[in-house]
Amino acid sequence: MSEWTAIGALAVVALAIPGSMMVVSWLLRPSVPEQGKRATYESGEVPTGSSYGLRFNIQYYMIALLFLVFDVETIFIIPWTVVFEDAVGELGFLRAFAPMVVFLGLLVFGLAWAWRNGAVEWVRDTTAQREVTDRTEL
Repeated sequence: MSEWTAIGALAVVALAIPGSMMVVSWLLRPSVPEQGKRATYESGEVPTGSSYGLRFNIQYYMIALLFLVFDVETIFIIPWTVVFEDAVGELGFLRAFAPMVVFLGLLVFGLAWAWRNGAVEWVRDTTAQREVTDRTEL
């Protein structure tokens, strides 16, 4: 048996299992049409009016993106902490610690920039924005 036969068999199985699961669930599921099931629900806000004129708060997406950035940061920091002691023995303290200081410094700089630009504020103060605008117009 050649390698391509095994790859083809794996591809058939990879497509057959999810396909068969979808067909079986479609056959076995109850069909109970209700108006509530067809309602649009997005980001915790119940939409009103047409979907073209509906505006969502961008803060949902900004907080999600910031969460992803700092979640990925954790993925990079944990392995570094595990091998840090061995790396200090081989490279010395400064050569083992400097890359992580640079990495964390960039992340802290990014967080400070996002904080300064209001990305982490859930509700923006419109009166403060008006005061800044009034001062710049003078």
